[in-house]
Amino acid sequence: MTALAEAVLAGNRRALSRLLTHIENENPIAAEAVAALFPHTGQAHRIGITGAPGTGKSTLVAALAAGYRQRGQTVAVLAVDPTSPFTGGAVLGDRIRMGALAGDKGVFVRSVATRGNLGGITRSTRQLMHVLDAAGYDRVIVETVGAGQSEVEVVDMAHTTVVVEAPGLGDSVQAIKAGILEIADVLVINKADLPGAVQTRRALQQMLELGHPTKTMTSGHHGPLMQSQTPAPTDTELWLPPLLETVSPQSQGIDELIDALDRHREYLQTSGLGQQHQQQVAADDFFDVLKETLFAEFLSHLPSDTLAQTLTDIQARKISPKEAVDHVLHEYQAQQ
Repeated sequence: MTALAEAVLAGNRRALSRLLTHIENENPIAAEAVAALFPHTGQAHRIGITGAPGTGKSTLVAALAAGYRQRGQTVAVLAVDPTSPFTGGAVLGDRIRMGALAGDKGVFVRSVATRGNLGGITRSTRQLMHVLDAAGYDRVIVETVGAGQSEVEVVDMAHTTVVVEAPGLGDSVQAIKAGILEIADVLVINKADLPGAVQTRRALQQMLELGHPTKTMTSGHHGPLMQSQTPAPTDTELWLPPLLETVSPQSQGIDELIDALDRHREYLQTSGLGQQHQQQVAADDFFDVLKETLFAEFLSHLPSDTLAQTLTDIQARKISPKEAVDHVLHEYQAQQ
């Protein structure tokens, strides 16, 4: 085991920060440390917080972390921020909003940049979550950047996904965004003290009832699924995403939200869906690394002049992208 990995397991926060930085920068030093830490993962409850910009996700996460601390649980937060166009780093807006958590040794907050990745998260998020899990935090929360309907990638990494809505963002439009609502294990109307909260709740409730009129559904890592023909994995009651209201600055509704998250975690454990999720996460991790490795290996064997000429031919409409791929693959195979 590397000294860096040992320091992380010993609770050294500086070592943890250094390792997370190495992962983000794709430093080869990180690979060995992450491999050493991987057997120590699998204990934390991974929670994804997603939703459109302006719903108050950062303030909600801060209140949620404070609520967990009151219950004696440790919390790590990955706050995904937009990428700076100048440095490529995180803008740090989320960390500023979570300033009240500073100084609490039971809370670790890390801002990470999307670095151009669509879907509200970064490519390294999986590894960052593994490390925070191994570091011993009871809850690992990932707050996505706020990309709206494309923010569905987090569902493949989190055990429980919280979709946050708010009044005044176009209730009817928000309610029909099936891509974002269908991944919700818990649905939260934040800023519930604002005008329009009742209409927002009504619209979302109608959407939930429209999508699940029989209320015979479950929620795994791909969100709510109709169970009209698919039998439940056990005899446990099927999961219906609760619709909660919160006012984050006053911590209103936070206890109810934590209770709902705990109930969903228990449901995953008793229904068998938690094990299925772990299998899917393992497969996703493997294939993500495989694709990146094979792609890098392929490019390393492709002559730079061949790549440049291929791109020029595509731009000139002399060859289609599919034909170009077939051509370079043929050249690659001929070299083997």
